[in-house]
Amino acid sequence: MPNILIVHGKENTPDGNWFPWLKTEMEKLGHKVFAPKFPTPENQTLGGWMDVFEEYKEFVTPDSIVVGHSLGAPFLLNILEKTPVRAAFFVAGFVDNPVDPTVASFCRPFDWGKIRANCPAFYVFHSDNDPYFGLEKGDELVRNLNTDLIFVKGAGHFNLVTGYDRFDLLAEKMKDVCQKTLY
Repeated sequence: MPNILIVHGKENTPDGNWFPWLKTEMEKLGHKVFAPKFPTPENQTLGGWMDVFEEYKEFVTPDSIVVGHSLGAPFLLNILEKTPVRAAFFVAGFVDNPVDPTVASFCRPFDWGKIRANCPAFYVFHSDNDPYFGLEKGDELVRNLNTDLIFVKGAGHFNLVTGYDRFDLLAEKMKDVCQKTLY
């Protein structure tokens, strides 16, 4: 059973949005699920988040699945440059955000070749009405990852504001990945 790491976004916690629901759903299937609390907005730097990740990195193996929402996506891209996993799921993610200096340390030139070599399967969910990251941010992410966009109309930022206290489509895709053999 793959371990699962869920990474929240800026000014959020593991108890926000659909994260607790997803954690419970995956634990029901027998997975070990980790949803750390990363510092935000204070100490919201790549270094600050890496310090928290240090406690969990032993659980992120080539058979693991990682899930990142919003700022969790570029954070996980930094991890994936060095760490192989089974699959990565990005929800309302982005590669860069020149407007917000508080996320600048997360968004740097990535080594996309290493990221793709360390992860054979990417799933990128984005909406047409995300108030923070337009659809072009999702398109940029899928272009760099050489994958397809999973477009969800009217989902906003996939948060509680738009009714996302659960995320069935994400859970179904994750279950599919978990059932596939690696080799």
